[in-house]
Amino acid sequence: MFVRTAGERDLAAVRALLVETWHATYDSIYGAAKVTEITDEWHSIASLKARLTRPNSEFLVADDGKRIGGMTFAAATTDAKIIMLNQLYVHPACQRQGIGQALLEEVEASFPEARTLRVEVEEANAQAVAFYRSKGFLPAGNTADCGGGSGLPALIFEKTIG
Repeated sequence: MFVRTAGERDLAAVRALLVETWHATYDSIYGAAKVTEITDEWHSIASLKARLTRPNSEFLVADDGKRIGGMTFAAATTDAKIIMLNQLYVHPACQRQGIGQALLEEVEASFPEARTLRVEVEEANAQAVAFYRSKGFLPAGNTADCGGGSGLPALIFEKTIG
């Protein structure tokens, strides 16, 4: 898989990846109905399309020419030295193949002025917590409102970059 900038033609495949990955990851935590509600809002084509043109951001996909195996979206915060990793998802069938690492490396390279990469992770998502810890992220607190507006609690991890 190679990492490239996402385009409008990728949005249906990205949405499908997010819906499937979210159900595989979060149905046991939130229940399938809540996951469907979240993915219908957060991962709608319109919501994804808005990210394509967001200033100071990167929307990337991992693509092998046949399928999108992973995606990430990151954006500068009000402090350009702090980048928020809003999403990094790898299709369940493509996990443990280095795709998450490749996406993470490209995000870091995309923001040369940044010094901190921040991510919010559902505490019960042990696989994601382990992934971020293995990539050098350290606990930096928690939030009661993951992503701003979800009302879902999350752990905050940060990694020094640059």
